[in-house]
Amino acid sequence: MRANRRAYCPSLRCLRTPVPGYPIMISSTARRYAPPCPSLPAALEEFIAPALQEATHAELSTVAARLLRQLVVAGLDRLPLPGQGETLSRWQALATVAAQDLSLAKLFEAHTDALAILAEAHVPVPPHSLWGVWCAQGRPGSLRMRAQGDRILLDGEKSWCSGAAALTHALLGHRDEQDHYWLLAIELGQPGVTLIEDDWAAIGMAATRTARLQLQGVSAQVIGAPGFYLERPGFWQGGIGIAACWYGAATALVSVLRQGLAQRADSHALARLGHALCQQHSAAACLRESAARIDADPHAKLMQEALRTRLIVERACLQIIEDLGAALGPHPYCGSRRSARLLADLPVWLRQSHAERDLAALAQASLEEEPSPCLL
Repeated sequence: MRANRRAYCPSLRCLRTPVPGYPIMISSTARRYAPPCPSLPAALEEFIAPALQEATHAELSTVAARLLRQLVVAGLDRLPLPGQGETLSRWQALATVAAQDLSLAKLFEAHTDALAILAEAHVPVPPHSLWGVWCAQGRPGSLRMRAQGDRILLDGEKSWCSGAAALTHALLGHRDEQDHYWLLAIELGQPGVTLIEDDWAAIGMAATRTARLQLQGVSAQVIGAPGFYLERPGFWQGGIGIAACWYGAATALVSVLRQGLAQRADSHALARLGHALCQQHSAAACLRESAARIDADPHAKLMQEALRTRLIVERACLQIIEDLGAALGPHPYCGSRRSARLLADLPVWLRQSHAERDLAALAQASLEEEPSPCLL
């Protein structure tokens, strides 16, 4: 097969080295939308923006699933791995997708996180597979793991499975009766996997088609040793990657606010824009600092860094949502598909944060460490 030159473009260093098991392949859709030799964020935006602009709310779940498949085939899911010197570039790519649509970003972030986890575990990835990461814990005993010969089988239910209908594989977190935490990979197309899509009542993030899985004798592959998922440095690195998605959506909302005030001189509305710009800047600075620390010490378990960054970005996002509505009224909520989706989706995804519990965990971790001066 003749390699497409975009896969080896010097400005796309993350695309030059294939993920194990992934051939270099560029789809006709990628050639249509992607510029000849762009930066990765520009390539992603040019790839997905036209399809999203045309999609109605009812079509969005289908469009998001199709775009995820096309991004994988185009090689645009091969983001730099965290801690390899280009962590900020990774987060810029995630933020770019989130600025266009958060349902797509949720699927894209989880898929790229799965690739990073599997790379940490030195596990090869099947060609053109689409991955989810489902580690939220359901009620105790809802999922059971058993050995049958040299196989691991799963029975029961797994909740909060975002994008299940669009994916081919998933990583599942499971805590057993001995309190060991396991990470398991499953192929979703095998017998015994049933999707139930009747739990999601919200309008926000509905296009992810978050489902509940019923599993009966489903074959699973153990990834790493017990505790691998939670104990690896990438756990906290990936947590900040989610904050980069939040930030991307908030940045898009700041752009909506700027555009809405371009021809207006209302001092109160302008003050809201100034406030939003300060929040955006503080969140961006925090993400850049975190990326630099991860690249400087990729094996450190930066729990405090992750909690602090996520909380700062969360607060910035909530404030930007408030500033936007106060300055422009209802128009962003009902006059534009893109801003309306972001405003419906972002508060839902932000609740992945644990709010005061994360604040308390950050404070407790700080108290357990030796105090150090906060020097600039």
